[in-house]
Amino acid sequence: MVNLQAAALDRTFAALADPTRRALLARLDEEERLSVSELARPFPVSLPAIMKHLDVLSDAGLIERHKTGRVVTCRLKAAPMEQAMNWLARYQHYWTEQLDRLAAYLEEDSWPTSQASRSSGDSKRRRQGFTKPGRSRKK
Repeated sequence: MVNLQAAALDRTFAALADPTRRALLARLDEEERLSVSELARPFPVSLPAIMKHLDVLSDAGLIERHKTGRVVTCRLKAAPMEQAMNWLARYQHYWTEQLDRLAAYLEEDSWPTSQASRSSGDSKRRRQGFTKPGRSRKK
């Protein structure tokens, strides 16, 4: 049996994966309601492409559409994003712990300071047996 909550979370993350859809959501966050044509105006893609993005966002439950006459307006619905944040929060302690360990390691005073870059002097010496730069074939 498919877990319905996991399927909803999958749709949310899939919808948020696209930068155009995230930009559409950001615009809806700035203004409470926008018509589809107002939403589409700043994007360099066609209106049918924007409509497909809005379909994905609607299927994920991230937006709500309302039609009045010939005008379709969209409104942000944040509940699915809250579920995604809750899922991500379960793993926050892991990354916080890992980053704290990395910071502690980098702050240790165990870096060798007495051995300044020895490779710079070594690279100036020419190895025996190699030809001079330039043409290698004789005619």
